[in-house]
Amino acid sequence: MSDSPRRDFWPLRTERLEIRPATADDLGAIWEYRRLPEVSRWLGPAPETREAFDELYLEPRRLATTLVIRRLTDDAVIGDIMLKVEDGWAQREVIEQARDVEAELGWSLAPEHTGQGYASEAVHSVIDACFGPLGLRRVHAGCFADNEPSWRLMERLGMRREEFSRKTALHRSGEWMDGMNYGLLAEEWPTNEAGPHEHSGK
Repeated sequence: MSDSPRRDFWPLRTERLEIRPATADDLGAIWEYRRLPEVSRWLGPAPETREAFDELYLEPRRLATTLVIRRLTDDAVIGDIMLKVEDGWAQREVIEQARDVEAELGWSLAPEHTGQGYASEAVHSVIDACFGPLGLRRVHAGCFADNEPSWRLMERLGMRREEFSRKTALHRSGEWMDGMNYGLLAEEWPTNEAGPHEHSGK
C-alpha cells in the first residue's frame, strides 16, 4: 500500500478551482475551518489546538494524502480532500495484482463555501484523476449516516451505496451511530469532460 498518490500530474484545474497536494504552509488555512464545531463534528481526527493539529498533519503519510481545494478567483484555500491509494483485497496467489488499485476519499469544506457546488466540482475532478492518470479500478468513501450533506454528495457524483450499518461507529460524543459506505468502479465513471452530474449543492 503506497498511501501517497503520484504527484507528477498535479495540480488539477476545474472552471473555478485548483486541487493540489497540501504543504505545511497550507495548515493554517485548513485549521481555520476544521476547528469549527460544525465541521469537526464529522471528522475522524479533530485536534483541539493548532499545535496538536500541526503535529497530526505534519506526519509525512498524512500530509502526503491531503489535497487542498483552492479557489482561483482569490487564491483562498476553501477545503481539503483526502486521497489515500490502497491495495485491494486479494487471495495470496494474486496479491501482487491488487497493489495500489483503489483509493479511499474524504473531504471537508469551509462552511461559508458550502452550497455553491465547490465540493462536487473538486471531488469530481479527483475521481477523474483516480480513473485517469492514477489508473485505479475503484474509489470508496464512508461517513456517519447523520452526515447527510456528505452522502448526498456521493450520490450526486454517481457513487453507489454499498453498506448501511446500524450503530457501528462510535462518535466522540459517546453515541454509537449508523454508518454508510459508498463505492464506484472505473467502468461506471463517464469519461466525458462534463462528468455525470452538474456541480451543484455542497
